[in-house]
Amino acid sequence: MDWYQERARRAGGVWEGTVAGLPLGSRVTGVVIATRPFGAFVALDGWPEALGLAKVSRMPRGMVLPAPGERVAGEVFWREDHNQQVLPRLDAWT
Repeated sequence: MDWYQERARRAGGVWEGTVAGLPLGSRVTGVVIATRPFGAFVALDGWPEALGLAKVSRMPRGMVLPAPGERVAGEVFWREDHNQQVLPRLDAWT
């Protein structure tokens, strides 16, 4: 997962600004860049260094993860400081 390590490094370098600019409840849009069993990683529009993660734990039963390349929208419901990830709740899941 080399792409992840590079994105995580970049996200960590701007984390304070990301937290300040994307408070809980902020609307976000972006493109899915990868999926894993635990969620979909999202490149957030307007935040090129930030890394979003739509977690399957927030996904309603019967839904599926969006595919890489798919555009998504949602609301920031949490941020994980330990790995500098913005966690959106996707509109398609509400």
